[in-house]
Amino acid sequence: MGWFSTSSNDFFLSTVLPQGQGGAQVAQFLGIVNGEAIIGANIFRDMFSSVRDVVGGRAGGYERALAGAREAALEEARSVAKEMGANGIVGIDFDYEVLGETNGMMLVSVTGTAVKMA
Repeated sequence: MGWFSTSSNDFFLSTVLPQGQGGAQVAQFLGIVNGEAIIGANIFRDMFSSVRDVVGGRAGGYERALAGAREAALEEARSVAKEMGANGIVGIDFDYEVLGETNGMMLVSVTGTAVKMA
């Protein structure tokens, strides 16, 4: 997986630790934050995904569900960081796990370090 960095509404997000050099600089490390989102499988999405498996192509329903879960987990981590007084999260890691007795749920987890940017 590559890296990303974005800044919006005075909040900085990055999968790497910025080194400065005329760019963003970390003034203070505040601690680890995380966010999780669990999505359940939907019978209709599963049915159409099975058809895609046979005929080929992308499973758009699952892609949209995962994107929504990823954004929810990231927003939860951002909210926790803001409560700590942070204006950024660096070293962000995304993790995906299948859960449930019949593998019917997916966990999206986001972890990073809350920071105050200079």
